[in-house]
Amino acid sequence: MSRRNPRDLLTPAALHMLLSLAQEDLHGYAIKHAVEERTQGRLSLGPGTLYEAIHRMAGSGWIEEVPGAGRRRVYRITAVGRDVLLDELRRLDAIVSFARDADLMPEGGTA
Repeated sequence: MSRRNPRDLLTPAALHMLLSLAQEDLHGYAIKHAVEERTQGRLSLGPGTLYEAIHRMAGSGWIEEVPGAGRRRVYRITAVGRDVLLDELRRLDAIVSFARDADLMPEGGTA
């Protein structure tokens, strides 16, 4: 299972889903709710988007189903998924640092 091609960027949905699963194991609807709450509704995941992303990330080894979790399928982030998430957060941090250094964004605030 390959982590990912360094040229590939995570979609906003995948990034927020991994952030949610990095905090706790969740079932699909709880992932959707956590993402929508974190983004204050700016990112809404329909069922097709949500479950396609879950399927894709599980196939890539970034998340896995928690065995014996009961009726609902509960997912957790894997070590590979955590590495992918950290790589993406570092990439985003470098972009924000560049914007701050170029005085495009105030220190500690939003543009």
